[in-house]
Amino acid sequence: MLKGIPSILSPDLLKILMEMGHGDEIVLADAHFPAASHTQKLVRSDGNTIPELVEAILPLFPLDEYVKAPLTLMDIVPGDDADTSIWTVYQEKVGPYSFEHVERFEFYKRAKQAYAIVATSEHAQYANLILKKGVVKEGERK
Repeated sequence: MLKGIPSILSPDLLKILMEMGHGDEIVLADAHFPAASHTQKLVRSDGNTIPELVEAILPLFPLDEYVKAPLTLMDIVPGDDADTSIWTVYQEKVGPYSFEHVERFEFYKRAKQAYAIVATSEHAQYANLILKKGVVKEGERK
């Protein structure tokens, strides 16, 4: 156990967050997402929700400030009547950062190219979230 590291972050997830470089992406996948078939680096975070993980990850993980939107959501499939209130929760957690919305199959392509996928127990529809890593600036490494 370490001081200052949220216990929700497993050793495997911390290792992956440390390995990632500027521009690498990580997918926080909801319980509906086909995570295992879309990656070679799967991290299980069973029992945890995506908002809980976002809250634990962001103090340690800089988002990319050199892109318009360092966060990506899967857009609603046309004709689907889904509740996307989870997106409001995300905006509250990330503050001023912008989100990009991409079509479902484009999201799947991006997920296959991501550094890793974290499979969660999040049950909200359209809750999948991609985080693009930024640069840890001098003075932030305390």
